[in-house]
Amino acid sequence: MSIDTSKRTNAVEIMDDFDLQGKELDKTLRDLDNINKWLGGNKITLEGVKNIVRNYPKTKEFHIADVGCGNGAVLREMARWGRSSGYKFRFTGIDANTHAIKIAEEMSIGYPEINFESTDIFSPEFKNFHCDIILCTLTLHHFKDGEISALLNLFNQQSRLGVVINDLHRSKLAYRLFQAFCAVFINNEIARKDGLISILRGFKKEELKDFAGKIPQTNHQISWKWAFRYQWIIQKVKI
Repeated sequence: MSIDTSKRTNAVEIMDDFDLQGKELDKTLRDLDNINKWLGGNKITLEGVKNIVRNYPKTKEFHIADVGCGNGAVLREMARWGRSSGYKFRFTGIDANTHAIKIAEEMSIGYPEINFESTDIFSPEFKNFHCDIILCTLTLHHFKDGEISALLNLFNQQSRLGVVINDLHRSKLAYRLFQAFCAVFINNEIARKDGLISILRGFKKEELKDFAGKIPQTNHQISWKWAFRYQWIIQKVKI
């Protein structure tokens, strides 16, 4: 089958259904976390945060929010690093799927620095939310271009220090390699199907640069990372 990566697909992922719940949701979130772990995905987000916080004293408490947090895996990994590195972190995980939030809370017992909220990021309530750093890991590609521009400007307004985005590079090679990877390691139809659609909903570097140009008074670092990811760090220009 021929793969067209010239434009972002409008195909819908199964995980876009906020009513997905129960064992099926739990297993899929765990499988997606394992894929992320095996392919080094969470490390990209963590390194982005390190890039920002290293400019500030460890005596400062950082409030970090993860938009589209799923079961909270990224925040737990970041909490462990914060503890071992002597940083003071307070985390908020945000997801529109109330069932995912419940799973995240259950898996995060023992992490008192992490709080979770079931919130629609397009709601008026979310517009009043503020923190130091906003994380967006494998979430941005779920939205259409117009929505992305609006969200990026909102994230920039809400974050005092910056935004860290970790998302997919749309390419034929990434698509084929993920097919091969799933054939060997992933026995979950939702994770397989959604993973492939996610790649086709991912980005080319020029597209990210175009979005960046629409966010006023910010500095941008857009870097390609293995495996077919982009790390995008957005920081306000200090005036």
